[in-house]
Formats: sequence, C-alpha cells, structure tokens
Amino acid sequence: MAIPARMIICCQSFRAAGDPKGICNKQTDGFLQYIEEEILDRGMDALVVGSTCLKQCESGPIMVIQPENWWFKGVDSEEAIDAILDGLEDGEPCAEYLAG
Repeated sequence: MAIPARMIICCQSFRAAGDPKGICNKQTDGFLQYIEEEILDRGMDALVVGSTCLKQCESGPIMVIQPENWWFKGVDSEEAIDAILDGLEDGEPCAEYLAG
C-alpha cells in the first residue's frame, strides 16, 4: 500500500481515560465518512483519520491537514468541509476556517 500524499486529521475529542470530553465528537457525527467520500470523489490522495483530543476545544471542531500543517477551526458543516477541500485542491488554505 502506498503512503498517501496527505493526512486529514479530525478531532474526535477522546481523552486518555477514553471518554469524549470536548465538542468535536458532538458536532461532527458522520463527518469522517463525508470527508472520505469527498476525497474519493475528488480523486485526492489523502487518508482521513479520527484523532484523540487536539486540545483546541475553544475553536472546535478542529480539522488538520498534513504535511501542510494547516489547522482549521469551526469545521461544523459539510459546507465548511467543502470549502476546506476546495482550498486544498487549489493549493491554498481556506482563510475562513484557518486557525491561528
């Protein structure tokens, strides 16, 4: 299996004790599947990964794209995901959701 060009990381709020604490998992039900379907439809070379807490709860839900190290905040809709993926395809981070 080839190593993908990018990794799309989505916070799922899980902490060391195993229980969800933040807001990311509460506001992103179905998002991992949606992102996976979108990258396949767009022909993008990326792996979608759900992560433990990324410790950015005040800005969540959080999505990170590596290796660019683009952190996105407030990713709480399919429209937000689409805008972020559009920017990725264009080679520029979507400023509307860019954290930092």
